[in-house]
Amino acid sequence: MTFDTHGDRRNQDPGQHPSPIPDPAFYGLIWAGNALTCLVDKALSARHNMPLSWFEALFWLAQQSEPVTATQLGEAAMLSRSRLSRVLDELAARGLITREPSPADARATVVALTPAGQELYAAADETRREVIAPYFTDKLTAAELATLTAIWRKLRT
Repeated sequence: MTFDTHGDRRNQDPGQHPSPIPDPAFYGLIWAGNALTCLVDKALSARHNMPLSWFEALFWLAQQSEPVTATQLGEAAMLSRSRLSRVLDELAARGLITREPSPADARATVVALTPAGQELYAAADETRREVIAPYFTDKLTAAELATLTAIWRKLRT
């Protein structure tokens, strides 16, 4: 797939150089996200019997040094409240997470990985890395990956 890097020229003076427009960057981001998500989802389902939404929750929990509230997890994983609730129910039923009342707020629940959850996350993360490597990490330099990381952090704020 290729993109027109010159952008849309309809609103330019004929003698002007085309100015870059965000469409190729935006649609490239959408395409890459969809393609990689599909690859990872299929591999996680086949190898670990887990949907990508479980991996997202496990990924964010694995980054924490202490239990987090379900609200914090939902915001980090970008899962809707209802989807997060279902994911947490499914993960708890498989013994992959614990849910306990928050010591700081009786209305909140804190969530953490169990040892089984840590083990499944580690195996699933290896699968994710293996699947995306030929399409993503192997094609980009360390500097390009660092630039993308900086851009995505900026976009999330």
